[in-house]
Amino acid sequence: MKNSALLVLTLSILLLSNACNSPESKTDSSQTQADSTATENTSSRSTYENVTLTTDMSRVSDNERKVIPLLIEAAMHMDSVFWLQSYGTEASLMAKLNSEEDKAFARVNYGPWDRLDNNEPFAEGFGPKPLGAGYYPLDMTAEEFDAFADPAKKSLYTLIQRNEAGALVTLPFHVAYSRNTLAAAKLLDQAAAITDDKAFAHYLTLRAKALRTDDYDASDIAWLDMKNNHLDIIIGPIENYEDKLYGYKAANEAYVLVKDMEWSEKLAHFIQFLPELQKGLPVEAKYKQESPGTDSQLNAYDVIYYAGDCNSGSKTIAVNLPNDEVIQTSKGTRRSQLKNAMRAKYDAILLPLSEILIAEDQRKHITFDAFFANTMFHEVAHGLGIKNTINGKGTVREAMKADYSALEEGKADILGLYMVDALFKKGEIKEGELKDNYVTFLASIFRSVRFGASSAHGKANMLRFNYFKEKGAFSRDSVTNTYSADMAKMKVAMDELSALILKIQGDGDVEALNKIMSEMGNISPELQADLDRLNAAGIPVDVVYEQGTSVLGL
Repeated sequence: MKNSALLVLTLSILLLSNACNSPESKTDSSQTQADSTATENTSSRSTYENVTLTTDMSRVSDNERKVIPLLIEAAMHMDSVFWLQSYGTEASLMAKLNSEEDKAFARVNYGPWDRLDNNEPFAEGFGPKPLGAGYYPLDMTAEEFDAFADPAKKSLYTLIQRNEAGALVTLPFHVAYSRNTLAAAKLLDQAAAITDDKAFAHYLTLRAKALRTDDYDASDIAWLDMKNNHLDIIIGPIENYEDKLYGYKAANEAYVLVKDMEWSEKLAHFIQFLPELQKGLPVEAKYKQESPGTDSQLNAYDVIYYAGDCNSGSKTIAVNLPNDEVIQTSKGTRRSQLKNAMRAKYDAILLPLSEILIAEDQRKHITFDAFFANTMFHEVAHGLGIKNTINGKGTVREAMKADYSALEEGKADILGLYMVDALFKKGEIKEGELKDNYVTFLASIFRSVRFGASSAHGKANMLRFNYFKEKGAFSRDSVTNTYSADMAKMKVAMDELSALILKIQGDGDVEALNKIMSEMGNISPELQADLDRLNAAGIPVDVVYEQGTSVLGL
């Protein structure tokens, strides 16, 4: 393992193929920080492991080698848009930072706030990160927003701004970010014109249209209909983690992907069990009355480029899309497992972490196959449960607002383990043993808790850790300061927490969620001391990628 403490000294060079080369947007956007010039701050900050992001290029055709650079360039435009959503222009922030170390770290975080340290500012001269990021006026009150009559105010794809008279108005993303969205759309059209995959070309054309109009449904359906493509790109405003004020607004991002055809064929086998698993959820029938889509897919990929939201702070290793509840229930979803990214985190973080925090006699149960399966079924589990409240409060997303993401990630974590348990008992998972998944699940909690309270995944893991601890699902040896999983008690805790989360979602009960998060969403001094041991050992919190066409040899 490299010494991660050296990362801030080398990031500037490594990121030249990353966000710092993204096309700068000229969109006018109020900056969400103090105007005073920041001074250098070399205080403790989250550490990252340097990873080269590539794939087996011998499996990439000559035609695909022409398409990939266009896809990467389109992705770079999403980087510029996400800068505006997170902070303001990248160039404006770089001008306020004095040291190359701060500039490099800012590019990892898309702003002056450490995403893996609860969004604390890491450079002097900056205040707290606004909950609404760059989506809302900083001086907007809750009462003002509630009284704002425009139905587009809750759209995933609008900014809330003030007009010359100071009144609130909505501005569509495709207008606000037109320079970048139009350029990205043009590149997708160019890729569609030269690819020899007709289904992929159809999707690219529709996605280009969506970037120009903010109407994504047709391209989402075309994406699901595309089954045999070797290349893929996920691009546009997708997740709503960045909006911590209401959780309404999507953040722009992109993944450029190369499908592992053999692994994808193996994974497709599990989709048929979704309806049966939905019926078996350990909760009252009214909280599982919906049926998962029948056209859901499960694929494995190497990701060769990250941009925007998914590249900020902790890096995504699996994706479940589309997010639209209507498409999910009528058409299904695609769960994309990013194998090379998973392997990077397993090798650089999970294995060395386990050597410190997991009891010696259980370390043999930390395996990549279990890590892959747990992550894979986490994404599949997003399709289980309930999408609409049972009491007329609308969709779960609408009812839970800014609290939706953390609870949904918690649901997927716990139901993913439920699915693994059920499929092992059916004999459908044959690799390894079930204890591998349980112990690897425990180790993975420590990995994700380090993402901090500002991350939906971090919050979900803190809740799960404390709930499992209360139920005795694991024990801590005070002599060795290591943890052991108790499979029987973990199974009970898994079922009980699954039922609790599904009930809160179905009821749209924000008060119940706030209560449980206030009780169990925090890191105890004992746990913090254990996490500090990981930091002292130089184990990185996450990874940062050296990526781009030059890395791929294109």
